[in-house]
Amino acid sequence: MAPIALGSPINRHTQLKKTDQDIADGFGTRAIHVGSDPDPNTGAVIPAISLSTTYKQDGVGNHKGFEYSRSGNPNRSALERTLASLESGGAYGLAFASGSATTATVLQSLGPNAHIVSVNDVYGGTFRYMTRVAKENQGLETTFVDLENADEEQVKHAIRDNTKLIWIESPTNPTLRLIDIPRIVAIAHTHPSHPLVLVDNTFMSPFYSSPLMQGADIVVHSLTKYVNGHSDVVMGAVILPSHHVELEERLAFLQNAIGAVPSAYDSWLAQRGAKTLHLRMKEHGRNALLVARALEKSPYVKEVIYPGLASHPRHELARRSLSPHAARFVQAEAEHNPDGSFPYGGMISFRIQGGIEEARRFLSATRLFTLAESLGGVESLAELPALMTHGSIPPAERASLGIGNDLIRLSVGVEEAADLVRDVEQALQVAVEGPSRA
Repeated sequence: MAPIALGSPINRHTQLKKTDQDIADGFGTRAIHVGSDPDPNTGAVIPAISLSTTYKQDGVGNHKGFEYSRSGNPNRSALERTLASLESGGAYGLAFASGSATTATVLQSLGPNAHIVSVNDVYGGTFRYMTRVAKENQGLETTFVDLENADEEQVKHAIRDNTKLIWIESPTNPTLRLIDIPRIVAIAHTHPSHPLVLVDNTFMSPFYSSPLMQGADIVVHSLTKYVNGHSDVVMGAVILPSHHVELEERLAFLQNAIGAVPSAYDSWLAQRGAKTLHLRMKEHGRNALLVARALEKSPYVKEVIYPGLASHPRHELARRSLSPHAARFVQAEAEHNPDGSFPYGGMISFRIQGGIEEARRFLSATRLFTLAESLGGVESLAELPALMTHGSIPPAERASLGIGNDLIRLSVGVEEAADLVRDVEQALQVAVEGPSRA
């Protein structure tokens, strides 16, 4: 891709450059301190919210790093520094008004008539943008591949001369399929087309997984989910390693030119949320593992999908995929999990005995799991993907992916684990046996 100059004289590479100390500090320390230097004028330890849309210049082009808030805002810049630091191996962060805006900007950066390979079990909104918006507006072609099970030849066969990107979610949404990221990276980077490898790391968050350290070129997040973590911000982000300067410039140009940027207040909220990400993700994982164990024991459940369970067929891949800091946390938890299971994020999918009616009754009977879309907040949520988050995927394709009317997705929050387990158990009994038997 040819480099595109930024629409602003701000030197983003200087702004986002990490210090040696940033790199040496642990995940939680970086989450709290990077991008949150005390205010030099007031000494405030938390950044103020900068609502100004424009900034005084001492002469034409002579300013303090900011001109106009669409091009750059102190709160957004601070958040982008935090994100680049938290995603291990990251050097540059760019924040957008939503996860969907992030997806759109990345795909638009590929230019007209490009081809991409995507994991087949991709988020419904991403599928919709690839197959409807990008296809109709820029001639983008997408080949959907089961990247969990496809062998090397099948993946290579899907890559064309004009393939510019391989899009991965791992775990996927909602069936939690695991992709061996280093394997796909090795195939992509040795192929003559040399497509970039992108990983949507929303489900794992930067705490549990570090795709850039596994060789990925781009990481994207819906910050709406775990990074913000309080269900009060809609936002997305791209994080890139230091060797992708040209790509960073291209995306930063589009970020400014398209203008799908987050507000100062939302950036401030997301940065505040990120400060407790390491604490929340540990509790999400602990709680999810206990709920998954309860589901696995229940006679009202046909299948539990949680890669942290020792019974999961790709359990060892889940363990290998852990970031270094998550691996240390998991090791510390080992004494509580003698069977080898471990916390692996807060997302669980399961198949209830019966079908649509039992699933509906379960979702109506929960007290602490709120029936709602989205995920990653401190509160527990439950939803029916086939009729909610993945309703935009054609029924035949949903069926082939295993997204049936009996599949329920849980986003396990940070409430007391025993309360969550009791809530799930009573709701299952109501759903399958009826309210009189509960």
